Amino acid sequence: MAHPEKGGAIVTGAARGIGRAIAAALAEDGFGVLIADMDAATGEKTVAELNEKHPGKFVFAKVNVTKRAEIAAAIAECQKAFGSINVMINNAGFNKPEPFLDITEETWRNIIEVNSLGVLIGIQEAAKAMIAAGTKGKIINTASIAGRTGFADFAPYSASKAAVISLTQAAARALAAKGITVNAFGPGVVDTPLWEKLDDDLYKMGASSKPGEAMSSMASQILLGRVAQPSDVVGTVRFLWSEGSDYMTGQTVIIDGGMVLQ
Repeated sequence: MAHPEKGGAIVTGAARGIGRAIAAALAEDGFGVLIADMDAATGEKTVAELNEKHPGKFVFAKVNVTKRAEIAAAIAECQKAFGSINVMINNAGFNKPEPFLDITEETWRNIIEVNSLGVLIGIQEAAKAMIAAGTKGKIINTASIAGRTGFADFAPYSASKAAVISLTQAAARALAAKGITVNAFGPGVVDTPLWEKLDDDLYKMGASSKPGEAMSSMASQILLGRVAQPSDVVGTVRFLWSEGSDYMTGQTVIIDGGMVLQ
């Protein structure tokens, strides 16, 4: 298989939702893409569907982002399939709402492990591979408006995304001399399976009175009047892997339709 024009990219948590949309855009821009996800069935199906439009541009690896060896193996697979790793998008994450006074240690540890430790490992392993190959790569992390504004019913998630913002800044300082930039993007309410489950969880715990209410309540706070679709996020992330962002590092770009102004 001929190596793609732009080299290889990895997107974690890309079996569905924002990650899938980002993976498709990377292929459109000339990258080969390794989709890394815990959900092998959905991930393999996603790769098959995306390869119909972009033959040979996608491969799948089952990856737990909290396991360093699995991230390292995925990077090696990306290099084998596409000749290099030029872009690493640390997108995998999840949320589990609980009332603030009822947050358990188990919930805290699980969310922090995936959403924060997973990003740290992803940055480290991608950077090591880029440095070894002499690649001036792009590392992009998925933060959230919750990393700027704490939400009472999902405080661990808010804390984990604040950590992503700080890791992005720290990594940018550590890797600038190697020609590697590190940036993040922070979506607001995006109509994806993650938010659908969050809406359902909030209803079940009594934080909303009917299904769909939590999402519609959030939407009412958005200046542009609607929740985002994954396609609304892709343009900003595309800029972050483009040459146009070469002089930008350590930044988190919020994409929330005007929900949190700061």
